[in-house]
Amino acid sequence: MSLAEFSLIERIRTRTRARADVVLGIGDDAALLQPRAGEQLVVTADTLNSGVHFPAETPPYDIGWKTLAVNLSDLASMGARPAWCVLALSLPDADPDWIDAFADGFFALADAHDIVLVGGDTTRGPLSLSVTAMGQVAPGAALRRDGAQVGDDVWVSGTLGDAAVALRAWQGGTLDVRRPAEDAPVDYLRQRLARPTPRVALGAALVGVAHAAVDISDGLLADLGHICERSGVGARVDPERLPVSDAARARVGLTHAREAALRGGDDYELCFTAAAAQQGAVEAIAARLALPLTRIGAIVAGQGVDAGGETTGHRGYEHFTEL
Repeated sequence: MSLAEFSLIERIRTRTRARADVVLGIGDDAALLQPRAGEQLVVTADTLNSGVHFPAETPPYDIGWKTLAVNLSDLASMGARPAWCVLALSLPDADPDWIDAFADGFFALADAHDIVLVGGDTTRGPLSLSVTAMGQVAPGAALRRDGAQVGDDVWVSGTLGDAAVALRAWQGGTLDVRRPAEDAPVDYLRQRLARPTPRVALGAALVGVAHAAVDISDGLLADLGHICERSGVGARVDPERLPVSDAARARVGLTHAREAALRGGDDYELCFTAAAAQQGAVEAIAARLALPLTRIGAIVAGQGVDAGGETTGHRGYEHFTEL
Protein backbone atom coordinates (compact mmCIF):
# COMPACT_ATOMS: atom_id res chain seq x y z
CA MET A 1 0.00 0.00 0.00
CA SER A 2 1.22 3.50 -0.84
CA LEU A 3 -0.03 6.61 0.93
CA ALA A 4 -1.65 9.50 -0.89
CA GLU A 5 0.13 12.83 -0.45
CA PHE A 6 -2.25 14.31 2.12
CA SER A 7 -2.35 11.06 4.08
CA LEU A 8 1.45 11.13 4.17
CA ILE A 9 1.45 14.73 5.43
CA GLU A 10 -1.13 13.89 8.08
CA ARG A 11 0.92 10.89 9.19
CA ILE A 12 3.87 13.20 9.81
CA ARG A 13 1.78 16.04 11.28
CA THR A 14 0.50 13.79 14.05
CA ARG A 15 4.09 13.35 15.23
CA THR A 16 4.60 17.08 15.83
CA ARG A 17 3.74 18.93 19.03
CA ALA A 18 2.26 22.28 19.91
CA ARG A 19 4.44 25.02 21.35
CA ALA A 20 3.81 28.65 22.21
CA ASP A 21 6.34 29.98 19.69
CA VAL A 22 4.56 28.13 16.85
CA VAL A 23 1.56 30.35 16.11
CA LEU A 24 0.58 28.24 13.09
CA GLY A 25 2.29 24.99 12.12
CA ILE A 26 1.67 22.25 9.57
CA GLY A 27 -1.57 22.56 7.62
CA ASP A 28 -1.43 25.97 5.94
CA ASP A 29 0.57 27.44 3.07
CA ALA A 30 3.25 28.62 5.49
CA ALA A 31 4.03 28.58 9.18
CA LEU A 32 3.75 31.50 11.58
CA LEU A 33 6.54 31.62 14.15
CA GLN A 34 7.25 33.89 17.10
CA PRO A 35 11.01 34.41 17.64
CA ARG A 36 12.27 35.38 21.06
CA ALA A 37 12.46 39.12 21.61
CA GLY A 38 15.87 40.60 20.99
CA GLU A 39 17.42 37.45 19.45
CA GLN A 40 18.78 36.88 15.97
CA LEU A 41 17.48 34.12 13.70
CA VAL A 42 19.98 31.51 12.51
CA VAL A 43 18.92 29.62 9.35
CA THR A 44 20.58 26.66 7.62
CA ALA A 45 19.57 24.12 4.97
CA ASP A 46 20.92 20.75 3.84
CA THR A 47 19.83 18.17 1.29
CA LEU A 48 20.64 14.47 1.53
CA ASN A 49 20.36 12.29 -1.58
CA SER A 50 20.28 8.51 -1.68
CA GLY A 51 23.53 7.07 -2.98
CA VAL A 52 25.38 10.35 -2.40
CA HIS A 53 24.97 11.14 1.30
CA PHE A 54 24.01 7.67 2.50
CA PRO A 55 23.96 4.15 1.03
CA ALA A 56 20.67 3.36 -0.69
CA GLU A 57 20.02 0.43 1.65
CA THR A 58 20.34 2.55 4.83
CA PRO A 59 17.41 1.89 7.21
CA PRO A 60 14.78 4.65 7.19
CA TYR A 61 15.23 5.31 10.94
CA ASP A 62 18.88 6.18 10.33
CA ILE A 63 17.98 8.32 7.30
CA GLY A 64 15.46 10.25 9.39
CA TRP A 65 18.02 10.79 12.15
CA LYS A 66 20.80 11.93 9.82
CA THR A 67 18.50 14.19 7.79
CA LEU A 68 17.98 16.34 10.87
CA ALA A 69 21.39 15.77 12.48
CA VAL A 70 23.37 17.48 9.73
CA ASN A 71 21.25 20.63 10.14
CA LEU A 72 21.47 20.60 13.92
CA SER A 73 25.23 20.36 13.53
CA ASP A 74 25.22 23.60 11.53
CA LEU A 75 23.20 25.33 14.24
CA ALA A 76 25.61 23.93 16.85
CA SER A 77 28.61 25.37 15.04
CA MET A 78 26.98 28.81 15.25
CA GLY A 79 26.22 28.47 18.97
CA ALA A 80 22.49 28.65 18.24
CA ARG A 81 19.59 27.18 20.19
CA PRO A 82 17.47 25.01 17.82
CA ALA A 83 13.87 26.17 17.42
CA TRP A 84 12.03 25.15 14.23
CA CYS A 85 12.52 23.22 11.01
CA VAL A 86 10.75 22.40 7.75
CA LEU A 87 11.14 19.14 5.83
CA ALA A 88 10.89 18.50 2.09
CA LEU A 89 10.60 14.85 1.05
CA SER A 90 11.06 13.42 -2.43
CA LEU A 91 10.00 9.76 -2.32
CA PRO A 92 9.83 7.11 -5.06
CA ASP A 93 6.98 5.49 -3.12
CA ALA A 94 5.10 6.61 -0.01
CA ASP A 95 5.29 3.31 1.88
CA PRO A 96 3.66 3.77 5.32
CA ASP A 97 6.13 1.48 7.11
CA TRP A 98 9.06 3.39 5.63
CA ILE A 99 7.48 6.73 6.55
CA ASP A 100 6.84 5.63 10.13
CA ALA A 101 10.40 4.37 10.61
CA PHE A 102 11.82 7.55 9.04
CA ALA A 103 9.68 9.64 11.38
CA ASP A 104 10.83 7.60 14.37
CA GLY A 105 14.44 8.54 13.67
CA PHE A 106 13.69 12.15 12.76
CA PHE A 107 11.54 12.90 15.78
CA ALA A 108 13.76 11.02 18.23
CA LEU A 109 16.46 13.58 17.48
CA ALA A 110 14.05 16.50 17.15
CA ASP A 111 12.53 15.86 20.56
CA ALA A 112 15.96 15.44 22.15
CA HIS A 113 16.93 18.93 20.96
CA ASP A 114 13.57 20.68 21.36
CA ILE A 115 13.21 21.55 17.69
CA VAL A 116 9.70 21.55 16.20
CA LEU A 117 8.72 20.57 12.65
CA VAL A 118 6.45 23.35 11.35
CA GLY A 119 6.00 22.59 7.65
CA GLY A 120 7.50 21.30 4.43
CA ASP A 121 6.65 19.60 1.17
CA THR A 122 6.25 16.11 -0.30
CA THR A 123 6.67 14.99 -3.90
CA ARG A 124 7.25 11.84 -5.94
CA GLY A 125 10.78 11.36 -7.23
CA PRO A 126 14.20 9.89 -6.36
CA LEU A 127 14.80 9.61 -2.62
CA SER A 128 15.94 13.04 -1.47
CA LEU A 129 15.44 14.79 1.85
CA SER A 130 15.87 18.49 2.57
CA VAL A 131 15.62 20.27 5.90
CA THR A 132 15.72 23.97 6.63
CA ALA A 133 16.46 24.44 10.32
CA MET A 134 16.15 27.62 12.33
CA GLY A 135 17.69 28.56 15.65
CA GLN A 136 18.15 31.66 17.77
CA VAL A 137 21.13 33.38 19.32
CA ALA A 138 21.75 36.63 21.16
CA PRO A 139 22.85 39.53 18.91
CA GLY A 140 26.58 39.42 18.27
CA ALA A 141 26.99 36.10 20.07
CA ALA A 142 26.97 33.71 17.09
CA LEU A 143 30.12 31.68 16.50
CA ARG A 144 31.41 32.43 13.01
CA ARG A 145 34.17 31.31 10.69
CA ASP A 146 35.75 34.74 10.45
CA GLY A 147 36.77 35.28 14.08
CA ALA A 148 39.95 33.21 14.43
CA GLN A 149 42.99 35.12 15.69
CA VAL A 150 46.70 34.43 15.46
CA GLY A 151 47.75 32.69 18.67
CA ASP A 152 44.43 30.87 19.13
CA ASP A 153 44.47 27.19 19.99
CA VAL A 154 42.63 24.88 17.58
CA TRP A 155 40.32 22.35 19.21
CA VAL A 156 38.08 19.51 18.02
CA SER A 157 35.36 17.56 19.78
CA GLY A 158 34.98 13.79 20.04
CA THR A 159 36.93 11.57 17.66
CA LEU A 160 37.55 12.12 13.97
CA GLY A 161 37.62 9.80 10.98
CA ASP A 162 35.09 7.24 12.23
CA ALA A 163 32.52 7.91 9.53
CA ALA A 164 35.16 7.80 6.79
CA VAL A 165 36.49 4.47 8.07
CA ALA A 166 32.94 3.09 8.19
CA LEU A 167 32.19 4.33 4.67
CA ARG A 168 35.30 2.66 3.28
CA ALA A 169 34.38 -0.58 5.03
CA TRP A 170 30.92 -0.43 3.43
CA GLN A 171 32.45 0.33 0.04
CA GLY A 172 34.72 -2.69 0.49
CA GLY A 173 31.79 -4.95 1.33
CA THR A 174 32.86 -5.58 4.93
CA LEU A 175 30.22 -3.45 6.66
CA ASP A 176 26.46 -3.93 6.39
CA VAL A 177 24.69 -0.64 7.12
CA ARG A 178 21.30 -2.35 7.30
CA ARG A 179 21.73 -3.95 10.71
CA PRO A 180 23.89 -3.83 13.86
CA ALA A 181 27.24 -5.58 13.56
CA GLU A 182 28.02 -8.39 16.00
CA ASP A 183 31.45 -6.91 16.63
CA ALA A 184 30.98 -3.90 18.99
CA PRO A 185 33.82 -1.73 17.57
CA VAL A 186 32.55 -2.28 14.03
CA ASP A 187 29.03 -1.36 15.09
CA TYR A 188 30.38 1.77 16.76
CA LEU A 189 31.78 2.85 13.39
CA ARG A 190 28.49 2.01 11.65
CA GLN A 191 26.59 4.13 14.15
CA ARG A 192 28.99 7.04 13.69
CA LEU A 193 28.24 7.01 9.97
CA ALA A 194 24.51 6.40 10.23
CA ARG A 195 23.60 8.49 13.28
CA PRO A 196 26.03 11.37 13.85
CA THR A 197 25.71 13.28 17.11
CA PRO A 198 25.17 17.02 16.62
CA ARG A 199 27.13 18.88 19.32
CA VAL A 200 24.37 21.36 20.15
CA ALA A 201 25.19 21.67 23.85
CA LEU A 202 28.86 22.22 23.06
CA GLY A 203 28.09 24.98 20.56
CA ALA A 204 25.99 26.83 23.11
CA ALA A 205 28.68 26.43 25.78
CA LEU A 206 31.36 27.87 23.48
CA VAL A 207 29.57 31.18 23.05
CA GLY A 208 31.81 33.80 24.67
CA VAL A 209 34.71 31.32 24.84
CA ALA A 210 35.54 30.43 21.22
CA HIS A 211 36.55 32.94 18.56
CA ALA A 212 35.47 30.82 15.55
CA ALA A 213 33.85 27.47 14.86
CA VAL A 214 32.80 25.14 12.06
CA ASP A 215 31.28 21.68 11.96
CA ILE A 216 33.33 18.92 10.35
CA SER A 217 31.28 17.67 7.43
CA ASP A 218 33.79 17.69 4.55
CA GLY A 219 36.91 16.76 6.53
CA LEU A 220 39.06 18.56 9.09
CA LEU A 221 41.54 19.97 6.56
CA ALA A 222 38.77 21.38 4.40
CA ASP A 223 36.62 22.74 7.20
CA LEU A 224 39.46 24.24 9.23
CA GLY A 225 40.58 25.68 5.91
CA HIS A 226 37.25 27.51 5.70
CA ILE A 227 37.99 29.17 9.05
CA CYS A 228 41.46 30.15 7.86
CA GLU A 229 40.17 31.58 4.59
CA ARG A 230 37.39 33.60 6.21
CA SER A 231 39.63 34.82 9.04
CA GLY A 232 42.67 35.61 6.89
CA VAL A 233 44.98 33.36 8.89
CA GLY A 234 46.76 30.02 8.69
CA ALA A 235 46.65 26.98 10.95
CA ARG A 236 49.21 24.45 12.10
CA VAL A 237 47.90 20.99 13.08
CA ASP A 238 49.87 18.21 14.77
CA PRO A 239 48.61 14.92 13.25
CA GLU A 240 49.83 13.03 16.32
CA ARG A 241 47.33 14.94 18.46
CA LEU A 242 44.32 14.02 16.35
CA PRO A 243 41.75 12.13 18.44
CA VAL A 244 41.03 8.81 16.74
CA SER A 245 38.85 6.10 18.22
CA ASP A 246 40.08 2.68 19.28
CA ALA A 247 37.57 1.24 16.79
CA ALA A 248 39.05 3.15 13.85
CA ARG A 249 42.60 2.34 14.93
CA ALA A 250 41.76 -1.36 15.21
CA ARG A 251 40.05 -1.37 11.85
CA VAL A 252 42.65 0.39 9.67
CA GLY A 253 45.69 1.04 11.85
CA LEU A 254 46.92 4.29 13.37
CA THR A 255 48.38 5.80 10.18
CA HIS A 256 45.21 5.33 8.13
CA ALA A 257 43.02 6.36 11.05
CA ARG A 258 44.89 9.67 11.26
CA GLU A 259 44.54 10.14 7.52
CA ALA A 260 40.79 9.56 7.84
CA ALA A 261 40.70 12.08 10.69
CA LEU A 262 42.40 14.69 8.52
CA ARG A 263 40.58 14.16 5.24
CA GLY A 264 37.44 12.16 5.98
CA GLY A 265 34.10 13.85 6.41
CA ASP A 266 30.68 13.14 7.89
CA ASP A 267 31.81 13.17 11.53
CA TYR A 268 29.83 16.32 12.38
CA GLU A 269 32.11 17.11 15.28
CA LEU A 270 33.00 20.75 15.96
CA CYS A 271 36.33 22.39 15.21
CA PHE A 272 36.84 25.69 16.98
CA THR A 273 39.52 28.20 17.92
CA ALA A 274 39.95 29.93 21.26
CA ALA A 275 42.57 32.11 22.88
CA ALA A 276 45.26 30.16 24.72
CA ALA A 277 44.09 31.82 27.94
CA GLN A 278 40.74 30.03 27.52
CA GLN A 279 42.24 26.54 27.84
CA GLY A 280 40.91 26.13 31.39
CA ALA A 281 37.43 27.24 30.31
CA VAL A 282 37.44 24.76 27.41
CA GLU A 283 38.57 21.94 29.68
CA ALA A 284 35.80 22.84 32.14
CA ILE A 285 33.24 22.61 29.31
CA ALA A 286 34.62 19.21 28.33
CA ALA A 287 34.24 17.97 31.90
CA ARG A 288 30.73 19.38 32.31
CA LEU A 289 29.50 17.85 29.05
CA ALA A 290 31.48 14.61 29.48
CA LEU A 291 32.75 15.19 25.94
CA PRO A 292 36.44 14.94 24.99
CA LEU A 293 37.83 18.19 23.55
CA THR A 294 41.31 17.94 22.11
CA ARG A 295 43.77 20.75 21.37
CA ILE A 296 45.29 19.80 18.00
CA GLY A 297 47.19 22.91 16.93
CA ALA A 298 47.24 26.65 16.66
CA ILE A 299 46.24 29.56 14.46
CA VAL A 300 49.27 31.23 12.86
CA ALA A 301 50.00 34.04 10.45
CA GLY A 302 49.78 32.98 6.83
CA GLN A 303 47.40 30.93 4.73
CA GLY A 304 46.17 27.35 4.58
CA VAL A 305 46.46 24.45 6.98
CA ASP A 306 49.89 22.98 7.73
CA ALA A 307 49.40 19.37 8.83
CA GLY A 308 52.78 17.92 9.64
CA GLY A 309 55.02 20.06 7.49
CA GLU A 310 53.01 20.16 4.27
CA THR A 311 50.61 23.03 3.72
CA THR A 312 47.58 21.58 2.02
CA GLY A 313 44.95 23.13 -0.19
CA HIS A 314 42.76 20.03 0.11
CA ARG A 315 39.19 21.18 -0.32
CA GLY A 316 37.33 18.14 0.89
CA TYR A 317 34.34 16.71 -0.91
CA GLU A 318 32.74 19.01 -3.46
CA HIS A 319 29.64 18.28 -5.52
CA PHE A 320 30.00 18.69 -9.32
CA THR A 321 33.78 18.33 -9.04
CA GLU A 322 35.85 15.39 -10.19
CA LEU A 323 38.17 14.33 -7.36
